Amino acid sequence: MEISNDIKYVGVNDREVDLFEGMYDVPNGMAYNSYVILDEKIAVMDTVDARFGEEWLGNLEKVLGGRAPDYLVVQHMEPDHSANIKFFAEKYPSAKLVASAKAFVMMEQFFGDNFTDRQVVVGENDTLALGKHTLTFITAPMVHWPEVIMTYDDVDKALFSADGFGKFGALDADEDWACEARRYYFGIVGKYGVQVQAVLKKAAGLNIEKILPLHGPMLLENLGYYLNLYNIWSSYGVESEGVVIAYTSVYGNTKKAVELLAKKLEEGGCPKVTVTDLARDDMAEAVEDAFRYGKLVLATTTYNADVFPFMRDFILHLTERNYQKRTIGIIENGSWAPTAAKVIKGMFEKSKDIKFTDTTVTLKSSLNSVSEAQINALAKELL
Repeated sequence: MEISNDIKYVGVNDREVDLFEGMYDVPNGMAYNSYVILDEKIAVMDTVDARFGEEWLGNLEKVLGGRAPDYLVVQHMEPDHSANIKFFAEKYPSAKLVASAKAFVMMEQFFGDNFTDRQVVVGENDTLALGKHTLTFITAPMVHWPEVIMTYDDVDKALFSADGFGKFGALDADEDWACEARRYYFGIVGKYGVQVQAVLKKAAGLNIEKILPLHGPMLLENLGYYLNLYNIWSSYGVESEGVVIAYTSVYGNTKKAVELLAKKLEEGGCPKVTVTDLARDDMAEAVEDAFRYGKLVLATTTYNADVFPFMRDFILHLTERNYQKRTIGIIENGSWAPTAAKVIKGMFEKSKDIKFTDTTVTLKSSLNSVSEAQINALAKELL
């Protein structure tokens, strides 16, 4: 695949993986992206997952046309991008490795070798001249590992963005970018909004015409759309107006309360109501929706004087990703001692800018006239 006259794509599609990072469902696979910049000197940008080393080197050899690369730029040491560093180094013994100081420490950890005699250590605003192309390096610590660098090419005005602007899905997957990029972002990068904001500020000073991530498609047009979404996500802003209702229900009574609330919200003109059964639906999708919309309702049974395990897991996914700037409503159910609301509020006590609705719906076993009135009141607050 040709990105420009001088930048070629040599990455691979992974249609074998079922869980990315052992956690995220990826029904449409993953792409591990790698690029080559052809100039007087040749720079290879990152490697790919270990299972695709031979395919990647085959792609690379076709593009090189018999030439040997001068540099391997290592932007990120996560193994889905770095696993073939040693393989590359053995095949091209004259090539130097370009990376941050922390990346070389990690190479020692992964491979037992930090390639001392071949290191080119780079930091903020360091440059590497290839000929007509000059690469400028941008440090991006904790986006989402501490060693990460991004790279700007001044000729093609391309930002090689490491895991930034990545998404789930192989390159041949026919799917909406925003949905899977959002799920990827909040699942993997979401904790580090402050650090992403810092990188976006650096990027604002560059003339960027192409964004070339390590996962997902190359972004070659309408860049304002992608940059705007990343700004919203990393500042924990509200992307879409609506209400997410995430629930657990043991015998169906809490579910009935959720269905009644959803109906009231829809009848009241709520622009979007999303209902998620945390025991059955994809947890990563639920997390994505909670960050996308501005209002969240948590509905759960009291369980062992706590909350139902799927709800506890969901809330931990939110709080560890710095969930903030949201309104939360609660529906609790307890046949003899409902305590879910108290537990939920305690779990968010360290979260920033969380507002709880005045109304808390309390069921004792099942809906009755009192709890139905509370649902009406909660719907009015949320609307």
